[in-house]
Amino acid sequence: MKLKLSIFFLSLLFMTACDSLDLNPLSDGSGETWNANAEEIEMSLNGLYKDAFWMQDSDEWTDDWTYRDATTAITGATINGETDFVTKWWTDTYKAIARANLVIQSVDRAAAVLSKEQIDRYAAEARFIRACQYSRLLSHYGNIVYTESTLTIDEALALKQTPKETVLQKIYADFDFAAANLKTTYSTSELKRATAGAAYAMKARIALQMSDWKTARDAAKACMDLKVYRLHDRFDNLFLSKTKNSPETIFALPRSVALKVTLGGLQDYVPRNAGGYAAKDPSWDLFCAFLCKDGLPIDESPLFDPRKPFLNRDPRCTATIVEFQTPHLGFIFQPHPDSVKVLRTSNNTLVNNNDTRSIAQFASFNGLIWKKGIDADWLLNSWTAEPDKILIRYADVLLMYAEAKIELNEIDQSVPDAINAVRARAYGVSATATTYPAVKTGTQAALRRILRTERRMEFALEGIRYMDLIRWKLAEKVLNKLNFGLLDPADLRTKVVKPGLWFFPQVPQIDDDGVADFTPMFSAGLIKQLTIRKFDATRQYLWPIPSKEVLTSGLVQNPGY
Repeated sequence: MKLKLSIFFLSLLFMTACDSLDLNPLSDGSGETWNANAEEIEMSLNGLYKDAFWMQDSDEWTDDWTYRDATTAITGATINGETDFVTKWWTDTYKAIARANLVIQSVDRAAAVLSKEQIDRYAAEARFIRACQYSRLLSHYGNIVYTESTLTIDEALALKQTPKETVLQKIYADFDFAAANLKTTYSTSELKRATAGAAYAMKARIALQMSDWKTARDAAKACMDLKVYRLHDRFDNLFLSKTKNSPETIFALPRSVALKVTLGGLQDYVPRNAGGYAAKDPSWDLFCAFLCKDGLPIDESPLFDPRKPFLNRDPRCTATIVEFQTPHLGFIFQPHPDSVKVLRTSNNTLVNNNDTRSIAQFASFNGLIWKKGIDADWLLNSWTAEPDKILIRYADVLLMYAEAKIELNEIDQSVPDAINAVRARAYGVSATATTYPAVKTGTQAALRRILRTERRMEFALEGIRYMDLIRWKLAEKVLNKLNFGLLDPADLRTKVVKPGLWFFPQVPQIDDDGVADFTPMFSAGLIKQLTIRKFDATRQYLWPIPSKEVLTSGLVQNPGY
């Protein structure tokens, strides 16, 4: 039998682990005999929905995040061709592509036993998955290898990187075929799979990342015109474990505690009073990005009170970040250094407050903790949770449409309408209501600023911010700024609390990119530096090609690596 492999296996040829070369595990059929009928093809397609094949960017790589005094390979500018996630994403993505290619070829081979409808659906589903995988490679690595077939070792080693525009057009063709041949909806009794709407939405996403505004506009509009999706009624419960199959969800992977497919690492997001670590927290940068209820940033709005910094803010602020002196997971949350006792709400008793650093050294370093998507179910299921893994939702489609129109300078009523639909939902009102700060038409520059702030407020902790920073070319600005937090308790009491403030001793200025300036507070000794973020703009807008791929297959490394 002639040995076959995908380009993915180039990265495995020189590994020594036994399972690394297990190209056909015993649980699967041989690539030359498997996928001979509908049942086998559907099993292969099901395998392509594994969580491992659907990576999401981390908020840890952005200015929305603080993890005590630590940085990442991206925020510390140490990323290179041997960084773990750089290698793993490349490897796992090409593995998914190889499997999708095999399904597409097998559909043709099994045409004699399949109906026309089955042939089209199976091919469309595999092509959708392949397009999503190539989209990730293109947006992150840039200079990639494109193949639609299985290859011999010699053929794989001879492949060269494909021009970006060629890859992009191939991706578009796959998404177009998927949109034309996939269902628009599934019944409640059917397994939820990729849909035509998902193809349009994911096409809009990669087009936006590639600055192809016309394609992004048209694909987003096509998804909107299906009239299949609508915004979830409430922003604050969209992300909870109990919320399944929301009408806002366009493409998601289900999780299940019973099936042991869960969201892990939960204690880092849970306050210490409730048994967590409160280690991974929202940054002050993110907190300051939330507008006030008059639609103005905190440095311009008369509604902002630094003594009550959560008051009069966009509702997504308190839906994303836990407000001080409010109940959360069984306790009143109050990180003030003088609040050494706190109320346990289950029995109205006072207990030691482990969420203030005057009691617990490793309580949140900036006084903030996440609220979005975090609920009591986490504590009941042995630190496991089963929220849907939402890969794209309708709010993103609306804001991608608005962004594409803004960048094309096609400013018409549909632009504020799209933004207002998302903003009004946050306020719990209709877009035509007068009780929220509706966006009006304006200049391209003004609407661009509004749109970018809207995305930040809407998508915090959803893995969206990183690629937004990359395509807006803002990473070099925001990721070269210090990350700040509270002074140590003794200094905080004397320098900040005693004069009358404790959290924000001053109101930071917010610039046109929505970036807060904490420098005056730091220079005055009123806040503490947590980390020094670094971002090398000469190279980091693309990830490096994994070193072993460059060394063994002759691929050309991205500049600067």
